[in-house]
Amino acid sequence: APATPAAPSLPHQSGLPQSAPAPAVAVPAPVTSGPGGGQASWAQQVHQLAGAGEDQPVAPWKPPVEDLFQAAARRQAEARPAGLGKRLAARLVDSVVLGAVTAVAAVPLGVKAADHVDEKIDAAKLSGQTVTVWLLDGTTAAYLGIVLAVLLLFGVVYEALPTARWGRTLGKKLCGLQVRDIEAHEPPTFGAALRRWFVYSVPGLLVIGVVGVAWCLFDRPWHQCWHDKAAHTFVAG
Repeated sequence: APATPAAPSLPHQSGLPQSAPAPAVAVPAPVTSGPGGGQASWAQQVHQLAGAGEDQPVAPWKPPVEDLFQAAARRQAEARPAGLGKRLAARLVDSVVLGAVTAVAAVPLGVKAADHVDEKIDAAKLSGQTVTVWLLDGTTAAYLGIVLAVLLLFGVVYEALPTARWGRTLGKKLCGLQVRDIEAHEPPTFGAALRRWFVYSVPGLLVIGVVGVAWCLFDRPWHQCWHDKAAHTFVAG
């Protein structure tokens, strides 16, 4: 059969645009196997696919060992009863503050009560008769009631409110202590803090409160005083 003639070559036309060469496409290097012919580790694969020329090893990302909130909750749950020395120091600071504020009302009322009793004694002497002079009457009882009301009401503001809000008074804050509920390990509710204050203060006015405070020396395991048992709380260090 006759041979097919070759297609004639077209002369170069300078007027026509020439096609640009195709851009080079970067092909990632194949993942090599790890030592011993096994599969490369995840960090090595990422390093190779990234095409980094550095020889430094890539450390894999590691999650945090423990959440900060979980650590704080664990520390709070692991709180133990505070030392008796710090508790005594905190109570002394709080007693000084309570006594100073109460004295503002007690001193002038005490002076008035003393003057009232002196007037009764002078009147009895002038009567020329044997008269029993009672130190506690309607006037002096009213003065005493005002002083006790100031002590109890200021104690609510100074003791109960901060205990329910932050779990501590000024004295406990200075000594690094905190009042907490035994079960929740959180500051007590306002009702519990109020009950705690009244169980501490009212027996204290009757002197029997000394026994309630000293109860923590023998109580186990929380070293609770009577007011702590009433509020279901303990003092944490």
